[in-house]
Amino acid sequence: MSPKLSTLPSPFYPGFVLSRLFITLPRIDMHFSPFAALFVLASSVTAKQCLNITVPVSISARNGVFNIPTLQGNADATTFAQNLTSIRGNFTQEALLGYATVAGTYDISVKFCKPDRENGTNPTVQVLTHGLGFDKTYWDLPFNDYNYSYIDVAVDQYGFCTLSIDRLGEGNSSKADPLSVLQAPAEMSALYELTMMLRNGTLPNVPQAFSKIVHVGHSFGAALSYLLAIEHPTASDGLVLTGFSQNASFLSATVASWDSKLARLNQPLRFGNISNAAVSQALSPLSNLTERIASSLAPYNVTSGEILQYLQTTDIGDLLAGLQPTQLPKMADLPSGYLTWTDAGSNQFAFLLPEFFDPSILQFAESSKFPYTLGELLTIGGIPLVAPMFKGPVQILTGRQDAIYCGGDCLATGDPALASIPAKSQMTFPMARTFEAYIQPDTAHAINLHYNSTGAYNVIQRFLTREGLAPS
Repeated sequence: MSPKLSTLPSPFYPGFVLSRLFITLPRIDMHFSPFAALFVLASSVTAKQCLNITVPVSISARNGVFNIPTLQGNADATTFAQNLTSIRGNFTQEALLGYATVAGTYDISVKFCKPDRENGTNPTVQVLTHGLGFDKTYWDLPFNDYNYSYIDVAVDQYGFCTLSIDRLGEGNSSKADPLSVLQAPAEMSALYELTMMLRNGTLPNVPQAFSKIVHVGHSFGAALSYLLAIEHPTASDGLVLTGFSQNASFLSATVASWDSKLARLNQPLRFGNISNAAVSQALSPLSNLTERIASSLAPYNVTSGEILQYLQTTDIGDLLAGLQPTQLPKMADLPSGYLTWTDAGSNQFAFLLPEFFDPSILQFAESSKFPYTLGELLTIGGIPLVAPMFKGPVQILTGRQDAIYCGGDCLATGDPALASIPAKSQMTFPMARTFEAYIQPDTAHAINLHYNSTGAYNVIQRFLTREGLAPS
């Protein structure tokens, strides 16, 4: 299968293209709305219109209190992973001391997009929540001229509005304690508060109360959307859970494959406390590193291409990530409870299916990855298994070769009566008016990074349209 367009040579973020209009509003006065003026200004542009907004959100959640010592280095991260994945018992329960209410106000970074020209008076907004290792650009990838953008399909082709969010603790949102705060309950609380702002028309600079709200999540973001449907079953009018099933059998293998490191040590320029200037000065004696190494190893038939591959696919590539200017959020000086997988190989193993993704997108994804936290890993498996009161339609869309939730084959159920591993989740939505499990072919866990991603996007939009949730 060939890619849809030729790829950009750089693995880093390109600048915004002219046909895409963005205005960033770092802090907004609730009594002043340039929203309408923005759309008048953009009306001559053939594209969706988007606002980047920082929204103060007050959360309250019942989080776990865990007895986990502060990680001092990468060896401690390995020890944590060994304990978490051991079959000797439930490490989350072993480390759990009790529960405490976590409350506070945090800034959540969101991007709201709407069609250039809206038809009708009853719009639908999709709330898009990313998974571990990503930020909100998962839904609008600045790779290959945004050729993989979910938002472009949902907004430009089907007329939906979207609200993509940086989860609490990620991207441009507020950072928080990675053990005591950044857990599934607290992050779901932030998602709920943003949902209620959309429902009530109080989201800053979006003067619209939405009667139709759909939650679309990927992986951990799908788990948070599912938890929202459990705790607040009337908050959402429909669920789309991507990269998801309720089979947790393979999570330990995933955590093991990540070979987790402290984020601040793995990509110190982005997540640590050293500067580009300091690193550039330190590396100045190593200019033309690839050529110099290749020259030294020439008698051993090692080529410059092999050296470059080594630099790109090992944690040396991560060490250098952020050296070139990018538009990535710089989550500087993160505490040691923020972790990340070790290198591009770990990334591919968990997220991508060989031969069905552009090799350049792997380097892009690795250089622009985001961390996950101790609290998230400890609580991802603690979400209840049934959403007994949710009555809206539910779609689960998972890649057939998803390693994290299907062990590499979502059709390998071992039961002729069960069509797929995600299909088993139907029993957890006893009141849902519609349930659909769709298996996307030739796709692993990170659906949006594969050649056929737009095919999955269309499946989602058509499902929502059939269920009466399209804008009208």
